[in-house]
Amino acid sequence: MRLCESVRSWRWLGCAGAFRVGVGVMLLGLSLAESVPPQASCAAAPQNLTQPHYQDVTHSDTNVGFMATLVHSFLNTVQPQPFSGDLILQVVDEAVKMQLNQEVIHKILMYKVGFLVCAAIGVVYIILMPTVGSFFACCRCCGKCGGKMYQKQTSSIHCSRRTLYWSAFVTTVIILAGNICMFKSNEALKMSVDQSPEQINKSIDNICTFLTAVPQQVNYVVNESNTVIQAVASNLDAIGHQLGTKIQQQFNGTLAPALHSLRLLDQETLNTSVQLYKLNESLVQLQHSLDSLQANVTAVKNRINQTLSNPDCTGCGNLQTELQSLTLNTSISIPNLNEFQSAVDKVIKINLTSKIKEVENSFNNIPQTVTNETRDLVQSSKQQLGDIKTQISKVTSDIPLSALGNVSNTLNQVKKEIGRVTPQAEKAEYIGWSVGIAICCVVLLVVVCNVLGLLLGPVGLTPRADPRNRSCMADCGGTFLMMGAGFSFLFSWLFMIVVLLLFLVGGNVYTVICQPWNNRQLLKIFDSPNSLPGLDISQTLGLKTNLSIFAIYSDCKQNQPLWTTLHLYELINLEDLLNVSKYTEQIQQQFEKTNLNLSSITLLSPEVENQLRTFSTKATQINTTATAQSMNNISNINLNTTANKLDRAADTKSGNIQQELRNEARDLRQIQTNIETIINPQIKNLNSTIHSLQLITEKITGTVGEVLNNTGKAQDFLNTNTTQIVKTESRKFLNCQLNLLTAYADWANIMITQELGRCGPVAGAVDLVDLVLCSQVVESLNAFWFSLGWCLIFFIPSIIFSIKLAKYYRRMKHSDAYDNQISMANIPWDQMKIS
Repeated sequence: MRLCESVRSWRWLGCAGAFRVGVGVMLLGLSLAESVPPQASCAAAPQNLTQPHYQDVTHSDTNVGFMATLVHSFLNTVQPQPFSGDLILQVVDEAVKMQLNQEVIHKILMYKVGFLVCAAIGVVYIILMPTVGSFFACCRCCGKCGGKMYQKQTSSIHCSRRTLYWSAFVTTVIILAGNICMFKSNEALKMSVDQSPEQINKSIDNICTFLTAVPQQVNYVVNESNTVIQAVASNLDAIGHQLGTKIQQQFNGTLAPALHSLRLLDQETLNTSVQLYKLNESLVQLQHSLDSLQANVTAVKNRINQTLSNPDCTGCGNLQTELQSLTLNTSISIPNLNEFQSAVDKVIKINLTSKIKEVENSFNNIPQTVTNETRDLVQSSKQQLGDIKTQISKVTSDIPLSALGNVSNTLNQVKKEIGRVTPQAEKAEYIGWSVGIAICCVVLLVVVCNVLGLLLGPVGLTPRADPRNRSCMADCGGTFLMMGAGFSFLFSWLFMIVVLLLFLVGGNVYTVICQPWNNRQLLKIFDSPNSLPGLDISQTLGLKTNLSIFAIYSDCKQNQPLWTTLHLYELINLEDLLNVSKYTEQIQQQFEKTNLNLSSITLLSPEVENQLRTFSTKATQINTTATAQSMNNISNINLNTTANKLDRAADTKSGNIQQELRNEARDLRQIQTNIETIINPQIKNLNSTIHSLQLITEKITGTVGEVLNNTGKAQDFLNTNTTQIVKTESRKFLNCQLNLLTAYADWANIMITQELGRCGPVAGAVDLVDLVLCSQVVESLNAFWFSLGWCLIFFIPSIIFSIKLAKYYRRMKHSDAYDNQISMANIPWDQMKIS
């Protein structure tokens, strides 16, 4: 049992040693991986500016593009002269002065001669159509101009009728086509006017969103400097953890193996001391048992000798030889462990655990040392960061953002005004649309009369029938043709007034505004000197160069930023505001002047190294061969043989001699039993202890060599590279912080010069004016008057063909026959009645 307890104790000490080593390594790893604040990326930049979301101002198709080419061609023919910006500016200047001299009026008339000619033609049409209609009506009432209900029959009458029929048919189709265009353009005009307020409001909202987003974007760029500067300041406050940890990581590669080997050696030294103690204890116990054995054997041997010397013991002389062999050698050869024990005691006295703890404390105190050494440096660097923050904040004050707020207020007022006048505009639009529908219906009425006449007339006509006996259907066809001519005379001159007014308005808007706007000549007028007083943008912004409206529009059309569009680089020295190098250079100089003095780390002194070498040498000099041999000799003792001989001798004796011999044989067997139950287990225990000691001493040499090698490398590394590591890691830390500032400055420069205030919505709003006014309203209006004028022009041949064709279908009151070109009757002209 004692042997088992000894073995369990040894195993527990070995397991505990391994556990302590593992825990020590884990604690070192945890100390090296101590939690530190997260480090900012050395090249991190904020997110790019988020462009605002704008509403879609696209419009539905107004379906007037089919007429645009014809109208534009007609208007370009009417006014072939190119757009005269100088004349427009001269007229505006004279209008401001409330006077127009004869020269200007003459230029205007010459420039608008085409419109004047067309207006004159319209006036002639307006005058002649009712006049001719009146004369025609009077003549017919008097039986003149086709008013006689008589039709002369000739050989070419059928050919004439067909010619007139197809002429009237083609004319009617042309008028019908124009009427269809009138309906479509009138509906397109209505849709254009209906869509305009919503589109304008969306465009205004987009501009307001743009104007609101510009200050927000500027503030975002400036506020991001606060974030970056705060991040750098936080890193400076945590310089102990961040820089100290980096330095620790550089030391850890060589320092950790050295400390690990020292822990192993410390544990092996403790295990060796324990084994030596157990060895001494086992030897003392075994020696005590052997002394008792020797005494017992001697006592039994003396008694046997007395018995054999008894005269009554006859024939006992042969047992004297066996008695001589009963002498035992119970001495044990013990190796000299004093020197080794002395070496172990010296190593234990060194207290490697305290040495390891001392090194770990120096290692773990590196972050705090860095914090203490850089306290003044951090404070001065944070002052420089404050100066950087103040300088960057000037960007907000240098960019003229207040003007944007005034424009936004003006646009809101415009939007309110649009909302106020929208109901009246919708009401006026509805009236105009109704008038347009009425005009379209009247023109359609003329077309319907012509179509009915062209349908009913041929269907009810019998070519060779007597003109007086024509059918009612043919007569109705002729009547419808006359009705179409009558409606044409009645309304055409009124409609021509509408055409003339719309032509003068829509045509001039197209030639003076829309066409110059499309080719950008109108914008160039605004850039002319003194074109619009108070519109000198360069003077308003205080620019050195001339900034034209056309250039602004062109840049905004390409969605360029305000920096290049408004030439803000002439107002703001952005390179100077975002120049952080003058501050970063000061911070860098202060870092270079600061010396981080880390306490030196000494792993093992030369005296300790010598003691460890002695310890290793003594461990190799232990020789336990003689001890093992002596223990084998004791283990081979066998007293039972002598006891058996005594029992055989007792069998031949009698009386007391026999009893004494048997008692002495029994005592020998008892002593042998004690040897087997007490001495042999103690010998095994001692042998196990010696074996364990041998295993430990065999490892000591390798462990000591590993300790000396690892600590030597670590000490050389620390002595040689500590200063360079501190400088290198300090420079990396500094560069990281400076890169943050530099990356922000570059990012802010890009955002302000390339992303800030992309003015596409402004160009979109300007284009929307062209879209609403020209592409929708004016195009639809011009298509309407052009279609109506088209119909009115073809009213003239329609009237002529309808009146002439009607006589071929209407029922005559007087007949005329044609046979072989001989007249069969004389017509009494004086008795004819008008129809």
